[in-house]
Amino acid sequence: MMKRDRIATFAFLGVCLAVGAHGAVAAGMYKWTDDKGVTHYSDQMPPEAVNKGTMVFDKQGRPVKKIEAAPTPEQQKAKELEDERLKGIARLRDDQTRKDLALLQSYTSEDEIEFARSRAISAVSIQIKSAENYTADLTRRQQELEKQKVALAGKPMPAALENELTGLNDELGRQSRLMALKKDELATISARYDVDKRRWQEIRGDQSRAAAVGLEPAAPKQAAKVGSNPSPTATK
Repeated sequence: MMKRDRIATFAFLGVCLAVGAHGAVAAGMYKWTDDKGVTHYSDQMPPEAVNKGTMVFDKQGRPVKKIEAAPTPEQQKAKELEDERLKGIARLRDDQTRKDLALLQSYTSEDEIEFARSRAISAVSIQIKSAENYTADLTRRQQELEKQKVALAGKPMPAALENELTGLNDELGRQSRLMALKKDELATISARYDVDKRRWQEIRGDQSRAAAVGLEPAAPKQAAKVGSNPSPTATK
């Protein structure tokens, strides 16, 4: 293959020297390779070689332009996938930048993060306590109706009381599910503020280290307009 390329190159240079005086290659020459791997030189690109890439030479035989081969369907698909992957990375980076900015705008100290955690937990705890009190009232009424039912000694229970008892049972089930959800929410809130606190410490630590060596602290660039309400949603 290398021998054939050298022969073709010498032939091309010979042609350029032979016809240079007559301007036969005024438009330049093309170097291209056919399907068998043979290198050719010509003053025009054959149609079947247009998408295979070429090197363009001026009339003195100097390379002036390289035309890349058209990508295969597989290469084009791979490029599209890679482009999409890079876009995904950029989106994640921008999203993290936005969250970091929101975090820094929401809290100026770790104490503020802990205060916000306590306030959020307190709000949910009040809801749980309210549900527990309501459940206690429902349970007492349920027990009263059950006693009445027993006192009837096997006689049918009045429809109104039966319907009330059924409704109480349904509501007790609903309140039980609600309290379970709220208890899960407490755990989620605490974990979310843990993440916020760790990230806040990381950002502040990076800024302190940068300042210690005389560098400008790197502040997150604002990727999107951020609200002013302190909230753990900065790390959702």
